[in-house]
Amino acid sequence: MEQEKKGRTSHCIVLAYPIQGHINPMLQFSKRIQHKGVKVTLVTTRFIYKTLMHKPPSTSVDLETISDGYDDGGIDDAESIKVYLDTFRKVGSQTLTDLVHKLSISGCPVDCIVYDAFLPWCLEVAKKFGIYGAVYFTQSCAVDIIYYHANQGLIELPLKEIKISVPGLPPLQPQDLPSFLYQFGTYPAAFEMLVDQFSNIGKADWVLCNTFYELEYEAADWLAKLWPLRTIGPTIPSMYLDKQLQDDRDYGFNIFKPNDDACMNWLKDKPKGSVVYVSFGSLATLGVEQMEELSWGLKMSDSYFLWVVRAPEEAKLPKNFMSEITEKGLVVKWCPQLQVLGNEAVGSFLTHCGWNSTLEALSLGVPMVAMPQWTDQTTNAKYIEDVWKMGVRVPVDEKGIGRRDAIRECIREVMEGERRTEMDVNAKKWRNLAQMAAGEGGSSDKNIREFVVKLGRS
Repeated sequence: MEQEKKGRTSHCIVLAYPIQGHINPMLQFSKRIQHKGVKVTLVTTRFIYKTLMHKPPSTSVDLETISDGYDDGGIDDAESIKVYLDTFRKVGSQTLTDLVHKLSISGCPVDCIVYDAFLPWCLEVAKKFGIYGAVYFTQSCAVDIIYYHANQGLIELPLKEIKISVPGLPPLQPQDLPSFLYQFGTYPAAFEMLVDQFSNIGKADWVLCNTFYELEYEAADWLAKLWPLRTIGPTIPSMYLDKQLQDDRDYGFNIFKPNDDACMNWLKDKPKGSVVYVSFGSLATLGVEQMEELSWGLKMSDSYFLWVVRAPEEAKLPKNFMSEITEKGLVVKWCPQLQVLGNEAVGSFLTHCGWNSTLEALSLGVPMVAMPQWTDQTTNAKYIEDVWKMGVRVPVDEKGIGRRDAIRECIREVMEGERRTEMDVNAKKWRNLAQMAAGEGGSSDKNIREFVVKLGRS
């Protein structure tokens, strides 16, 4: 299956924005194209490399590093997000240039840079060397369309309309848009980064999106009119999807130390579909009041629950909470999410609706209770409830907090309510479509194969 380029294998650099939720999907894409004959070098920052708890297995891709200007502490050492991003652009451009040059003189020249959409300056480096540049979106097509319209000034900000109409998307209310638009003015540097994803996209040779066509065909078709868009997801380990890559069960990197044994052992004796798995990812931070409401909402639901609470968040739990949940709940600092979602004891997933978590639940067929916190999660929650119809969204009060009674009722609705049968049917449908898309000859597999073939012919 190897693709040869002038007597050698094509070589891609794959560079992700340095957070776990971006690195791992791009690592999975790297495994896919490597399996089809492309040599891949995954690139991360020096600081992130030093923090990794788990390195890729020996059969995985090569790993190299560049600098973001903060090799000792990463973004936490920067004065602000804006300063970090500006420094990363300057230092990252130079060190990426140095890396491409080093690989070239070492006999392994680079043919393409696949880069995170958050880092558009990577395309300038690719063009400097006269090689391909492929932008990789880690968000949904729907969210990409919304940010593109914001970039083009086609969504008036601050928002004034009660209903927002965007092509390729269902009718939206303001609270269905990403938080940086709905709550305009919060995190201005992050907002600027998100709309700047499109600054030079017209010069990219490929636009890759971590979704699958059947999930968002209307949005994907609309974007494909603008750019050479290709859907290449869902990028989760092959053994959970199509099994083309034998023994590919490991997502790849862990910045946090997983507590695999405690999670899986606790699930062993739980009845099928009886457990609510609760996780808000590696970045989301809940306020003390929301943590308290969520804690008691979980207890009041009377379901078994497995809750991932990162170490910095533990102090926000109610003082007597742990002693009151010994029979029904388990709280851990981290756990292997894919293994948990794939366990038959898990009946629903209470989540912030980060895109990776959403794709995992869709691909494994697990109904969701959506509690979006910020960025694109609000839009994902809209789709989960109203478009894909495999979950419910927790309503919030005037303070933006989901109260315990509402959380309890949403859990009960997903676990045993009137809509549970419909959610199960839809969950199975999306799981099957995800497997078909990733499988040999599926929509995503065809797009990945096309990418590899074109790369080999250049």
